[in-house]
Amino acid sequence: MPSGSAGSAPRQQFVPDLIAAVPGGITAAQLAKISKLSGVVAVLPVDGGKVTVNGRSADVLGVSPQAFRPWTPLATAASATVWPDLGRGQLISTGTAAGKLHLTAGKSYPVSAAIHEQVPFGGSTALSVPGADAVVNLARAAQLGLAKNFAVLISATRGANLSTLKAKVQSVIGQHGQVVNLVSYTLVTAANLPVERNAPAGVPANWLDLFQKSAALCPGLSWTVLAAIGEIESGDGANDGPSSAGAEGPMQFLPSTWAIWGTDGFGPPGTPEISNPLDAVPSAAGMLCADGAGNPATLSGAIFDYNHATWYVDEVLALASEYGQNKVLT
Repeated sequence: MPSGSAGSAPRQQFVPDLIAAVPGGITAAQLAKISKLSGVVAVLPVDGGKVTVNGRSADVLGVSPQAFRPWTPLATAASATVWPDLGRGQLISTGTAAGKLHLTAGKSYPVSAAIHEQVPFGGSTALSVPGADAVVNLARAAQLGLAKNFAVLISATRGANLSTLKAKVQSVIGQHGQVVNLVSYTLVTAANLPVERNAPAGVPANWLDLFQKSAALCPGLSWTVLAAIGEIESGDGANDGPSSAGAEGPMQFLPSTWAIWGTDGFGPPGTPEISNPLDAVPSAAGMLCADGAGNPATLSGAIFDYNHATWYVDEVLALASEYGQNKVLT
């Protein structure tokens, strides 16, 4: 089985739930007040602005690679190439932006902001900040003249009412600032997620085989749901934990939960291993199935039972939909 992206993801990850921006930048006093609001786990100020990259407009954030890394998807956080490239002053974009801007990794492109500069493009990856096309490090951001502390990313506690928290942040930054909810609430129709009717035979050869074969253990369960949970929980094995809560393995089971649902899956017979994807993924399928994941009408509830957070359900369903459309896992 593949081990996921090379590198080591941070032990603590943050989901950017809100972003607050103020003309002229977020002040130190505002940042301190926001960080102390009930329901706020962490905050991260970022520089930013609109620049021209390769002749096309792009929204670019300036970040500290070390500070920003825990705010990215696990597969990105675990990358062995993204962070050194960003640290060297290279531009890192989303996949969509790379296509829109016609960028090829390893080449340099004209970037126009406060100055005109040829900036190397390091490559594309997922950033978890909707609306941001690309990121550069703080030194490059200062060189380009991006606005200092242009905005602040805010991670909320699980179960926090984001509408209430958004109003609190708005009261801190004032009426001239803007607070945006970054969590996607786009309705994903569970009935439209693909269900594999002919799961591959034998021992799974890659992640896609494993997700499809495991989903087949629960009639009606889409393999994309398992793929999304595996990516969100561990970056497909890139960050097996243990987490701060003690969860372990590619599907992040608590040992107490594993004692109930751990299944001897597709590997050699024996005691189920929480860190072995060949055991962990079919075990997750069994647990989800018992909670109703095989029925589109009760899928959201089953995902919520897996991780008690509404943002988690939204993120799993959105990523599952993306996998169903155009993702290929190896």
